[in-house]
Amino acid sequence: MVRILIIEDEKPIANLISMSLERAGYHCDSVFTGTDAVGLIDENIYDLILLDIMLPGIDGFELMDYIYPLNIPVIFITAKSDVKDKVKGLNMGAEDYIVKPFDVAELLARVDVVLRRYNKKKMVFMIKDLEINLISRSVKKGSEEIPLTPKEFDLLALFAQNPNIALFRDVIYERVWGGDYEGDSRTVDLHIQRMRKKVGLEMELKTIYKVGYRLELKDEN
Repeated sequence: MVRILIIEDEKPIANLISMSLERAGYHCDSVFTGTDAVGLIDENIYDLILLDIMLPGIDGFELMDYIYPLNIPVIFITAKSDVKDKVKGLNMGAEDYIVKPFDVAELLARVDVVLRRYNKKKMVFMIKDLEINLISRSVKKGSEEIPLTPKEFDLLALFAQNPNIALFRDVIYERVWGGDYEGDSRTVDLHIQRMRKKVGLEMELKTIYKVGYRLELKDEN
């Protein structure tokens, strides 16, 4: 599972980011000072770091100097909107720079782009007798290709990347349709019903009452 470190001194913002990312299937650790962040980075392996600039102790720019040689991608998330700060952060090696306040859907999209750029996400998944290839956007059962619509494929890919995790309907909608969820579950439910019947995952892709769906697998892929 992709592991993300959130370095943010405002706890409500850190909690919002962590909750949103974990609902999307990521594992998150949060820390509130630059000094404590160094300890976590030394002790753990992270796939991505979300880094505030204005931190107590060691600030974000100083911390970036420490992180850069470790080849861990960094996204700055900060209230510092000045162009000079943004240019400085990107020149220091950050992959992206997001200014507060931000939209959670945009954050998820930018995280996804950076992880793909660093090949932190698997591109081919095997589930039962299915081969799901994110590069060719194809699904095969043995030598036979299963035709899916673009949205059906995106749904299957989302579940393949997040096995054994309950995904909320609003998260599914935002990740696949790219818009704000308005509480109408029919679009999500109908697409998932058709997709799981086509690929033969009626038993594995479970409906979670009042929540969403979970792809139940014995072993994570």
